[in-house]
Amino acid sequence: MQATAPSTNLRTPPSIIATIILVSAAASALICYLVYFHAPLDVTNAHLRSLPLLNAVLNALCTIALIIGFTYIRTRRIPQHRAAMFTAFFFSTIFLVSYLTNFTLHGETHFNRLSPWWPFYWKLLASHIVLSVVALPMILITFFLSLTGRFPSHKKLARYTFPIWLYVSLTGVIVYAMQSLIH
Repeated sequence: MQATAPSTNLRTPPSIIATIILVSAAASALICYLVYFHAPLDVTNAHLRSLPLLNAVLNALCTIALIIGFTYIRTRRIPQHRAAMFTAFFFSTIFLVSYLTNFTLHGETHFNRLSPWWPFYWKLLASHIVLSVVALPMILITFFLSLTGRFPSHKKLARYTFPIWLYVSLTGVIVYAMQSLIH
């Protein structure tokens, strides 16, 4: 008996993509709620004050894992690529939980609008926010395609997902650094 390779012409059920997009939209809506409508629970900033630093570290670790994963796939080291991408996904997931916790407790961090860095900061932050909303469903769909053996589709989407995810992770670190140093 000859073993057959999985078909590369698998169709992804639209319900899966719709579910991923709905979950991503719900996560973005929750963040929007926490930023604009939710009163911080810890207005004295006494609890878990190191969450912004933790978020920056998690973003930096995700960035490193993404770059390592990219170098592995360029050299066709698939198992190592997969491990690096799962590592990046893990750091991003922990980041999201920590980020939501930070916003729940402390609310939004305000940047000094009188700073000469303000024009650069708000443009960087705006691009970071917009692309993070776009990145979440792309990351989830890219992972779904890989996990279900739809590698040609995975590869096509990953070409767009990777740079966006990398940009969002890296700018998360830069935004934190600017908030910490210029705040």
